[in-house]
Amino acid sequence: MDGTTHLIIVEDAAVADAGEKSSGADSSNPVGRGRLLCEQLERGNILLFTRTPFAFSPEKREFLLSQRQTNATYHKNVAYRPDEDRLTGLAKSDAAEEARLRAILRAYSEQASQFVSTLLSPYKNGLRRDFASYRPVEERGRPARLRARNDLPHVDAFPTRPTNGDRILRVFTNLNPTQNRVWLTAETFDVIAERYARQIGFPTPRTGFAAQAGARLARVLRWPGAGRAPYDDFMHRCHNFMKENDAFRAACPTQRWEFAPDATWMVYTDMVSHAVLEGQFAMEQTFIVSRHAMVLPAKSPISILERLCGHTLSNPNKHH
Repeated sequence: MDGTTHLIIVEDAAVADAGEKSSGADSSNPVGRGRLLCEQLERGNILLFTRTPFAFSPEKREFLLSQRQTNATYHKNVAYRPDEDRLTGLAKSDAAEEARLRAILRAYSEQASQFVSTLLSPYKNGLRRDFASYRPVEERGRPARLRARNDLPHVDAFPTRPTNGDRILRVFTNLNPTQNRVWLTAETFDVIAERYARQIGFPTPRTGFAAQAGARLARVLRWPGAGRAPYDDFMHRCHNFMKENDAFRAACPTQRWEFAPDATWMVYTDMVSHAVLEGQFAMEQTFIVSRHAMVLPAKSPISILERLCGHTLSNPNKHH
């Protein structure tokens, strides 16, 4: 357990050796290959496709590269919500432009969903499509409040969309025709939790009538993050701790990655601590993957935390 992230270049024929043994999955058939790729992701590695598997016509690319956000401080991304088929965060556009952008994001979201469910076959029945986004803003030098900065290493946690211990898998595509998208990764969550969980504050189970009544009231009133489990609370605090703690950032080793134009990559961003230093014009699709679909369940962040704490951190009777 050294906390190092490896870059796994995925080709049609095979998967590159990451220097870490798999559980014996046979990469010569689609099922075995899918399991092997899931293992690599769950170990805290990044899968890289040097040429994107998603279709973008020259006209779509030209349209996307012409998009600008008028208020990059607040609207850093344009989000697509597939369950509602609508966009949020679009700073300024006419109706026709918004409809075209929504259609492009819808197509990307659908292609990414089909691709991931086929490629990562062990997840097929435990995969839920979350938001997609388009990121037209240059990351280098983008002004943002501390907790919203992308250029500081962090693990992902969604304060208004709790996962209850399920995983955050994200797929990215660099649409920029000339500029790499530059990331840093720091140590993976298993190492961070072992070293800093006590300082962040171990999550405690919610018990007693008052806690249960408060959770029910939050759900009835539809408060953001209603029903958030102790696991989700910890992950949100961990996200903030990593961005706010100067001593952590000074001590953590980092690796620099450059994703070339037209590259696509996927990573568990609740496991791999990451930061985006440079880049403009990227697409992204988020998936929530059931913790029960994991091929290496002991490596899930919730399993790591539950071993450290000695008790369950998810809410009972919640569907995954």
